[in-house]
Amino acid sequence: MTTLNRPLRTIDVARRLGCSVQQVRNLEHDGVLPPTTRTPSGYRTWTEAHVQAAATYVSLAAGVGPVEAKSILRVAGNGTQDDVLALVDAAHARLHAERRDVQLAREAAVAISAEPFDDLRRTDAMTISELATALGVPTSTLRYWDRQGLVTPERAACSTARSYTPADVRDARVVHRLRLAGYRIPTLRDAMPAFRQVRRASDITDALRARDANISLRSRALLQAAAGLLALMSSAAS
Repeated sequence: MTTLNRPLRTIDVARRLGCSVQQVRNLEHDGVLPPTTRTPSGYRTWTEAHVQAAATYVSLAAGVGPVEAKSILRVAGNGTQDDVLALVDAAHARLHAERRDVQLAREAAVAISAEPFDDLRRTDAMTISELATALGVPTSTLRYWDRQGLVTPERAACSTARSYTPADVRDARVVHRLRLAGYRIPTLRDAMPAFRQVRRASDITDALRARDANISLRSRALLQAAAGLLALMSSAAS
């Protein structure tokens, strides 16, 4: 009996992966792991091939999230290699796009550093027309940012007129700087909650550094999963 075919218990697989027995069973139920055989008494028997598939899932989940990881492994189990490669390529492409966005934001942070983070005065409040003039953008741009949740000014009671507080004005300046630097609206929508918590320009750099580190972790996880995926595809195709 070869090493790959050596029977293992469910608890053995769980211990190897550092997870619970139920999680292992769930992976099989979800089609992430190859089907198991059962002993005459009804217990599942596992092999090193199952451990390898489960370890590949763990790495993939760290790189693309559990839902997408399960989808990729199901495709790999069917032996459709081109489809698997396309899914992995798409995952790497998304990480590349995120890295590009971080670099754009890093460049924009240099410009943002000129914005007053601590010197917000009540007299800095503006109407939409005043803020549009100050930024050099049409009022329709500010209304669009409002709809997208980027800069959401207050409205006076019984009035639809927008009133931009000093904090809103600062947010608008930050959005404007980032848009000029090439930041896209969907990415900005995700980033602005963090930027609103910033009190020093250096905090932006710290946040971007943390995001860059997270991208690197996910990229390494995808690389770690590559060997397991190749083995699974080869096994399914044979």
